[in-house]
Amino acid sequence: MFTSGKAVRMERIVNRKTGKAVIVPMDHGVTVGPIKGLIDMSKAVNQVAEGGANAVIGHLGLPKHGHRTYGPDIGLILHLSAASMLSPKPNKKVLVNTVENALRVGADGVSIHINVGDEHEAEMLTDFGKVVVDCNYWGMPLIAMMYPRGPLIKDEKDLEAVKLAARMGAELGADYVKTVYTGDPESFREVVEGCPAPILIAGGSKLNDAEMFKSIEGAMQAGAKGLSIGRNAFQHKDPVLFVKAACAIVHENKSAEEAMAILAGES
Repeated sequence: MFTSGKAVRMERIVNRKTGKAVIVPMDHGVTVGPIKGLIDMSKAVNQVAEGGANAVIGHLGLPKHGHRTYGPDIGLILHLSAASMLSPKPNKKVLVNTVENALRVGADGVSIHINVGDEHEAEMLTDFGKVVVDCNYWGMPLIAMMYPRGPLIKDEKDLEAVKLAARMGAELGADYVKTVYTGDPESFREVVEGCPAPILIAGGSKLNDAEMFKSIEGAMQAGAKGLSIGRNAFQHKDPVLFVKAACAIVHENKSAEEAMAILAGES
């Protein structure tokens, strides 16, 4: 039986047994510079790989300058969008790479970032459409990071705004949609039910461990298919154990309390 290239690549970034994914984005160097946890990119990737992460997300510099020569295998998702915090329009993401080039560097998937509600939403959606067409042509998995951000959005966790952003990602052709967790399983279930594509939750700003694990647990109870969290993972004092604990919630249906026990080295 013939298997499509997209299906083959998807197996490298999603757990085959659970159909869920723990992904660690490491694209922050373009946005905010060499922050704690990402000074040594190879070390950062090795740590989350050892913890059991399914894939990492990064710009071209990650495979080019952070190439790994040891440690467990881990999927590579090339991020195609960029903007720096020094830009007068930091929410305007532009394309800085292509799907075809992602294939050439050995990526298993690509990701793009869309700020729904921003003044430059139209340009970002135009880029989204181009990337989807290329992904379909080349058989490349696409993760769309869909965030409600703009002058009309007072709260980025607003349920209706998150539902719209997530649905847009699915409607426009993303294979996975990454979006904001609304804060509780009941409301986030509405986001999941309204989005035909599988959803990953974003980590956002760094939280304490108990808060982060509670968010992951709630999202999984609501039907999310995994997570894509960066700073909470690679800036942790023990990234290996943190990712291991997060994977236990996602792939083994462990509770937040059980994850805290794993983090404490009790299991």
